Amino acid sequence: MIVRRTLLPLALLTLGTPALLQAQQTPIQITADLSEAPRKLYHAEVDIPVQPGPVSLTTPKWIPGNHRPTGPVDDITGVVFTVNGPGGTKTVLPWRRDDEDLYEFHVTVPAGVTTLHAHLDCIVTARVTDKLAVLEWEKLLLYPAKTPVKDIAIQPSVIVPAGWGIGTALTIASTSQNGLSGPFSPGPPVVTTYAPTTVEQLEDSPVITGQYFHEFALAPEVTPRHYIDVVSDSPEDSNLRPALLAELNNLVRETGAAYDSRHYNVYHFLLTLSDVAGGEGLEHGQSSDNGVGEKGFSDPSHQLGESDLLSHEFTHSWNGKYRRPFNLYQDDFEKMQQGSLLWVYEGMTQYLGNVLAARSGLKSQEQYRDMLALSAANLDYKPGREWRSTEDTAISASILRGGNPAWSNWKRGQDYYQEGELFWLDADTLIRQKTDNKKSLTDFLHLFLGKGGNTGPSIVTYNRDELIADLNQVYKYDWATFIHERIDNINPRADLAGIERGGYKLVFTDEPTKSERTLANSGSRRGSSVNVWYSLGLRVSAEGNIADIRWNSPADKAKFFPGEKIIAINGNVYSADALKTAIKQAKGTSEPIHFILQSDAFVTTADIDYHDGARYPQLVRVDGTPAYLDDITKPLAKSEPIPAEKKEKEKDSTE
Repeated sequence: MIVRRTLLPLALLTLGTPALLQAQQTPIQITADLSEAPRKLYHAEVDIPVQPGPVSLTTPKWIPGNHRPTGPVDDITGVVFTVNGPGGTKTVLPWRRDDEDLYEFHVTVPAGVTTLHAHLDCIVTARVTDKLAVLEWEKLLLYPAKTPVKDIAIQPSVIVPAGWGIGTALTIASTSQNGLSGPFSPGPPVVTTYAPTTVEQLEDSPVITGQYFHEFALAPEVTPRHYIDVVSDSPEDSNLRPALLAELNNLVRETGAAYDSRHYNVYHFLLTLSDVAGGEGLEHGQSSDNGVGEKGFSDPSHQLGESDLLSHEFTHSWNGKYRRPFNLYQDDFEKMQQGSLLWVYEGMTQYLGNVLAARSGLKSQEQYRDMLALSAANLDYKPGREWRSTEDTAISASILRGGNPAWSNWKRGQDYYQEGELFWLDADTLIRQKTDNKKSLTDFLHLFLGKGGNTGPSIVTYNRDELIADLNQVYKYDWATFIHERIDNINPRADLAGIERGGYKLVFTDEPTKSERTLANSGSRRGSSVNVWYSLGLRVSAEGNIADIRWNSPADKAKFFPGEKIIAINGNVYSADALKTAIKQAKGTSEPIHFILQSDAFVTTADIDYHDGARYPQLVRVDGTPAYLDDITKPLAKSEPIPAEKKEKEKDSTE
């Protein structure tokens, strides 16, 4: 029997306390004050409709998209509850934290009181600089506990320094200045009040603000409207290149062709360009919070390492926010989100984000294949797959995120991303092969992600049975076994069938691809280590610090371990070039490579007996086979020409 789930099927919980019964009728009023963001402090004033008696309030714990309990309750401080008394006097009420749920506060409201006021501060140590700030609402939210968050009405306001722009998908109701001079701007801070919404939607609606703010409209012929809002630490960075804007216009159009639906009233890409406040990619239904280094999109070379970020997070509006695994969606932010279907939520998004980046021009087809080769090789050379299934990496997501890199290849990490990418490529090429390229995964996406047609922001849950049923509508096949063998079973080797059916094969050569050189030369986070993983089995930084050792590799057999630092190689002081030279010189000889290593306060020597030379992954075309991989990355929508750019001379260096 096929079990189908429809819009928000989970049973509603009863309100936690009688004193909060009227919260559904009257919105909470919350004012987020970011005027002291440069001091790493946010403030909030929250007015909560109540009735007399015990009240339980909470801050978010399980943040959608984080897949683990990351609510910053430890950074929320200065909590004070007050009520108005006779003559406008304020009375401070005592409160007590719950003994078991440390996110929850208990307060007793006096007779005759209908509004409880809360003040709180949040210590903010990330995503903020002197020139910009990012607000994810869990930093300041306070609302009735044990209550479905979709049923709690709330109206937000945001205060920012004078002259700072604001980007968000929230609907503006009014804007004013509060009359008080701000400490970090020449004039009074600006107060923007937004239309009432729900706690569920507010948590899903981040805000970026900054002195150097630009908003660009995208693909103006497409409805609903799309924008990219940019803040940066330097004024020139937020003025995006014409070529990048053309690529983003194409991305908006390509999602329409790929998903045949839109599930938002407006969409805002929120982009932070900062070496201090970058480093983020978080999906939301009507926006996405994207943070990269200051020069992350400054030119095509820097862009390559970030090329799928915006397309990945945008895709989540369909896959993850609208269509959400039944056991990942919870009706409040206190319940554990179960991750067994993250190979769909994140894995399919990983696949589609990279495909859409190629279709829209954010990277070329060649770059798509090069990046896919790097990902596939990493998975194929991950020994932890000998004991841990892909599904278990999804189930264990909340304990694998943010883990130590030491021996991570044996432990495995959030592999449901990249494993899911290979899985959905396998499914896509299988459908194409079986239907003589007349059908593809796009037909499935129209059914699965387009269910219900165009909607506003909402959540429609699914389970594995529905997934299989929709795949069978596109092409009748034993999809249950297909999934079981690749996701549930332990597979010592990566699923390379989609690459091979797509007309290519994974090989190793003695020189890196052009894309890998670009990543390394641009200083990309994806090219920051010296690639000797497939030769010696070391993941090592340019400074010689060993982050990981591949299990059963030559380095493992030589008893190297993570945390050591390479001081010298073959009598030469360590450098990336010295390491690569030693590998080349050892090829075909019997002489091992000699190392001097430092661990803590001790220095030791060790030899690695390796003689097969450098090994770099790439995809090569298999003649005489259908090039489905090329078909997959061709545009589906009418593309806008990309303005020509002055290309930087590529450094003729190899790893």
